[in-house]
Amino acid sequence: SVSAEKEKDPKYWRDQAQQTLKNALRLQTLNTNVAKNVIMFLGDGMGVSTVTAARILKGQLHHNPGEETKLEMDKFPYVALSKTYNTNAQVPDSAGTATAYLCGVKANEGTVGVSAATQRSQCNTTQGNEVTSILRWAKDAGKSVGIVTTTRVNHATPSASYAHSADRDWYSDNEMPPEALSQGCKDIAYQLMHNIKDIEASAGQVIMGGGRKYMFPKNRTDVEYELDEKARGTRLDGLNLIDIWKSFKPKHKHSHYVWNRTDLLALDPHSVDYLLGLFEPGDMQYELNRNNATDPSLSEMVEMAIRILNKNPKGFFLLVEEAFALASQGGRIDHGHHEGKAKQALHEAVEMDQAIGQAGAMTSVEDTLTVVTADHSHVFTFGGYTPRGNSIFGLAPMVSDTDKKPFTAILYGNGPGYKVVGGERENVSMVDYAHNNYQAQSAVPLRHETHGGEDVAVFAKGPMAHLLHGVHEQNYIPHVMAYAACIGANRDHCASASSSGSPSPGPLLLLLALLPLGSLF
Repeated sequence: SVSAEKEKDPKYWRDQAQQTLKNALRLQTLNTNVAKNVIMFLGDGMGVSTVTAARILKGQLHHNPGEETKLEMDKFPYVALSKTYNTNAQVPDSAGTATAYLCGVKANEGTVGVSAATQRSQCNTTQGNEVTSILRWAKDAGKSVGIVTTTRVNHATPSASYAHSADRDWYSDNEMPPEALSQGCKDIAYQLMHNIKDIEASAGQVIMGGGRKYMFPKNRTDVEYELDEKARGTRLDGLNLIDIWKSFKPKHKHSHYVWNRTDLLALDPHSVDYLLGLFEPGDMQYELNRNNATDPSLSEMVEMAIRILNKNPKGFFLLVEEAFALASQGGRIDHGHHEGKAKQALHEAVEMDQAIGQAGAMTSVEDTLTVVTADHSHVFTFGGYTPRGNSIFGLAPMVSDTDKKPFTAILYGNGPGYKVVGGERENVSMVDYAHNNYQAQSAVPLRHETHGGEDVAVFAKGPMAHLLHGVHEQNYIPHVMAYAACIGANRDHCASASSSGSPSPGPLLLLLALLPLGSLF
C-alpha cells in the first residue's frame, strides 16, 4: 500500500517527529484562560489497553491497518496517569472512583458522594459525611449543568455528581433495605430529582441516559416494553418522579421529557431549558445493538446537550459517561468487558471517541477545558506478536507451543470466556471469534470479569489543562477542573470580573506565581 511504501523511507518518520516537536514547542505558551465550560468524558472501564485496541479498531473500520490512527483523545496535548484505588480497595469500583474524580475526595468502594467515613450499606454512617461534586460547584456559580450517560442516570458514575448514598445499588427505594429507609436515607433516583432542582434562573439542565423504571410506581407498565415485566416501574413510595421533575420548573422556563430518539431529535434546543431524556428502563443498549428508531447515539445526546447548555453566558459543566463494561442488569445489558465481550466494549470506545470529536467541534479550547479519563481499568489485554494490520479481533500468527492450539490476540485475565473442551483449552478456530458477542478466552473462570488495578490515562485540553501532567491521585482531577473554571472553594487566583463579565486569573497573582519565593520578602 501507499502508506507501507512511505514508512520504508526514514524521512517519513523524521518529518513526522519534527512536526510533533514543533507542536510541542508551541505548548510552552500556556493557556491560562478561565474555563467558561468544562466537559468531562468518562470511559467506564477504559484502561490503556482498551484505548490502544480502540485506536486500532477505529483505523480498521476506515480500512487502514489501524495502529497509526489517532483517536480524538490522542490529539489532546496533555496526558497524565490517575491512581484509581479506593480508600478500602486496591482494585476499585465505579462508585468510589466517581466520588474521587467528581467530588475531589477518595472514598470506600460502593459509596457515592460521601467521604470514607461512610461504610457501604450503612445508612446511619451517611449524615455529616456528604461531599459535594464539581457539578454542584458549577451550578452554585450559575453555570448550566448536564449529565449524559449510556448507563442508568442513577448508576454509580453519574450519581456521584448529585447524590450522597452509602450504597451505589440503592437505585430506587425498592432496592433499599427496610433499615435504611427507616433511618431516613433516600434512594438515588429520588436524590437525582430533588438534589439538582434548585437551578438558577439563567441556567439550564440536561439529564440523558437510561433508568426509566426507577422513576415510576411499582409495576407501572413501561412505555416502550409493554410486555416486559422487568421493565416495569420499581418505586414502593408510589411517586412519579418524572412529574415531580416537571413540577420544579420555573414558570418562564421550558422543560421537556423525552423517551425516544425521534422526540429528542425533534427538539429545538433554543426553546429547551431543562431536558430529561430516559431512553431505556435500565441501562441503554450497546452501540452494536442500538435500535436507531428509539435510542439516540452518544454523539447525538452530546450534541443536543451542548446546544442547550451553551446558551448560558456563564457557561456549563457537562459529564459524559460511556460504559464499556456493565454486568447484566435485568437481562437486557450483558455485554462489554465484564462479559468478556471485547467487540462490544471496543465499539463503545470508538463511539465515545466520535462524541469527543463532536464536542470539540462545538466548543473552543480558548474557553473550554475538556478532560477524558477512566474510572478504572479491566483485566483486558492483547498481544501474541500479531503482525501490522492484524484484525484487532483476529488470531495470533502462531499456535501455542504448549497446547498446539491457536489463540486470539485479545484475552482476559479472568472472566466467563474460560472454556475447557475434552479436558483441554477450547480450539478457537472452531468458533466464530469475530462475532459481536464472542467471549474472549480467560485464564481464570468467573461469571463476570473483574476490574484491573493499574493506573488509567487522563487526557486534557483547554484552559489550565497543563495542570494534569504527571502521576496523580484520582481525586486531584476535579480540583484542577474547578481551579480552571474559577468555581468551588479555591478561587483566590480569580479576579472579581473581567470586561467580559467572567472572572479571569488576576495578573498580579499570575506574576507572583512566576516569581522565585525569595523575591517576595
